[in-house]
Amino acid sequence: MCLAIPARIEELTTPGNAIVNLGGVRKEISLALVEDVGVGDYVIVHVGYALQKLDQEEALRTLELFAEMGDELAGSGI
Repeated sequence: MCLAIPARIEELTTPGNAIVNLGGVRKEISLALVEDVGVGDYVIVHVGYALQKLDQEEALRTLELFAEMGDELAGSGI
C-alpha cells in the first residue's frame, strides 16, 4: 500500500527541489515531476517526490481528515 500526502512548499532550494512541511517536519523533496509550483503551494508527496500540485482547500481538507483518523485511532486504543 502506498500513501501520498499533501505538503506545503516552504522554500525552493536547489533547482528542481524544495523544502516542504509535513505536519511540522521539514523535508527536502524533488519537484522533477511537477511544473509551475512555488512557495506556499501545496503538492502531493510520495517517497520524496511531488507528484502533482494541489488546490489549497483540497489539501487542507485532506490533512484535516488525516488528523481526524489519527484522533479516532488514538482513542480506540489501537
